Amino acid sequence: MEKNDQLSDLQFSKSRNRKKIIRTILQIIILCVLVVFVVYNVFYTTTYTPYTEHTQDEKGFIAISYFGVQRTAGSQQLISQDRLRRHLAALKKQGYETITTEDIYNYYTKGIKLPDKAVYLMFEDGRRDTAIFAKPELEDFNYKATIFTYPNKFSTKDPKFLSPDDLKRLTQSSYWELGTNGYRLYYINVFDRYNNYLGEMNPLMFAMLHKYLGRRYNHYLMDYIRDKYGVPKESYARMKDRVSYDYEKLESTYMNDIGYVPSVSILMHANTGSFGNNSQVSGVNAYWLKKLFKMNFNREGYCLNKTDSSIYDLTRMQPQAWWPANHLLMRIEYDTHQKMKFETGDKKRAAQWDLLKGACEFIDEKIYLTSLPQGQGIIKLKRSNAYKNFKLDVELMGNKKGTQEILLRSDEQRNNYIALTISGRELIVKEKHAGTEKELVKKSLDNINGVPVISIPEDQHDAKERALETFSRYAESTGLGKVYLERLKTENKKTAPTVKDGAKPYIPVINANEKGDEKISLTLQGNILKIMVNGKDAITTKVNDNNEGNIFLLSQWSGHGFDQRNLADDVYDAVFNKLTITNLPNKNILFTSKYTGFNKVIYDLKIYGEKLVGWFVKYL
Repeated sequence: MEKNDQLSDLQFSKSRNRKKIIRTILQIIILCVLVVFVVYNVFYTTTYTPYTEHTQDEKGFIAISYFGVQRTAGSQQLISQDRLRRHLAALKKQGYETITTEDIYNYYTKGIKLPDKAVYLMFEDGRRDTAIFAKPELEDFNYKATIFTYPNKFSTKDPKFLSPDDLKRLTQSSYWELGTNGYRLYYINVFDRYNNYLGEMNPLMFAMLHKYLGRRYNHYLMDYIRDKYGVPKESYARMKDRVSYDYEKLESTYMNDIGYVPSVSILMHANTGSFGNNSQVSGVNAYWLKKLFKMNFNREGYCLNKTDSSIYDLTRMQPQAWWPANHLLMRIEYDTHQKMKFETGDKKRAAQWDLLKGACEFIDEKIYLTSLPQGQGIIKLKRSNAYKNFKLDVELMGNKKGTQEILLRSDEQRNNYIALTISGRELIVKEKHAGTEKELVKKSLDNINGVPVISIPEDQHDAKERALETFSRYAESTGLGKVYLERLKTENKKTAPTVKDGAKPYIPVINANEKGDEKISLTLQGNILKIMVNGKDAITTKVNDNNEGNIFLLSQWSGHGFDQRNLADDVYDAVFNKLTITNLPNKNILFTSKYTGFNKVIYDLKIYGEKLVGWFVKYL
């Protein structure tokens, strides 16, 4: 028995040691990969070469500002490294060269000309991942950018944000210069969407509550601090001291930690009257902006700044994380009235379609169809006029605020067709005959997908609970935190009437950045149309049009979605992923955007590789 125990212990020790060796080897491999990744993505090996062309003084310049950059796609806030590369590559193809803060200052004060196509490239919030993942793109395109920071972050040691030493190294690399978003990000006069007064909150509190907030809030420097009735809670002198304190702290922090105050600022939030929502507050901001900075960006939504623009009231455009390159180019074209050459992507696949409106890019297995501003994007599958019975599979991945549409059995003029439409949260089947459109079926995608329906009182109750939870977590004192916790316990005991009880359902307003992702499988045979959504039977209906016809894909802007930053974007991108059209009954493929064979293997390896690198970045 003792020998067996010794043998068992010996085997256990060998197994444990073997696992230790394997684990150590894996750790060394991971560490080496991480070191290589950091060295490649942090240390610059080249030097930025400034432009030499000075040919225009009338066109002005465009300013483009990104919130931040992350390694992989997925966020609706931070642009992926790959998409940023596509944006910058598209700008480079158009002939755009980056300019500096000093170039802008000289343009307005000394009349020094800019390059024919000048872009001022901006990255906000001073994020560490931005510096890492924008680096190879700036180097490859010889682009210089300005990174904007909140100096109150310098003392927090938050690893998400660049430290003063990081910023010094960045500016020494020659690819970056420094700007400021103001001293801090802080919110005042906040109400939830039910007009309940919440008061003041920091960004972490705002993030916890954003799901329940409307547009009734303001930035720290934009207004008086007010009570729930809109009455100022501070005198003019107190407001002036409060606002001035932020600028004084900004100045002293930059001087102590960086050695100078950046020349350019962004006044948060944008698009107010003058430099604030109140004339007296605006006057205080104007004094400090002109005292500390050479220029200020005060507007958002349009990218063009011309000779008659005020150097303290400049405007920038903020490309969103979901924009394909053509969305950016479309916005620039309509702001500047300069013709853009849009991206097509995979030329072989693009050649199978006729572009009728907007712009279209084929990337990997996706078709990005970009609309005209406040208009449509339309493409037609070539030689599809004889299509009648077929199966169509596609994943519609455009944002929910907008319309993605597939026309079947259509004539060339689109006066007769059968249409499958996804708009907002609705799935619609329509038929058009002799120019008159008729709706056959409309269904809620939320109902099809089994999304729970809550009542307005339930949502109000949830909003109140979330607010109490937030204020208890971030209370200024332990005693105040306990007060909020007691209120939260009381609120938790309450119940709200449900829809079944007769209460009205809560129907969320669609956010501008709300993702859409619906897998559609459609079968059209004779006069029967069947549609499945995400593997569920959704619609079976009779259609009258039994003629052969073309296949069209459409994207359509359908109004501004809700956005707490009041972003006004009037271009929409429909995204058709893995589109496959199969003829019936013989089942031959008429078109597919899916990869097959060796190309599929390569594409899958690329996707898995990106996921692996993303895992390293996230967890190591």
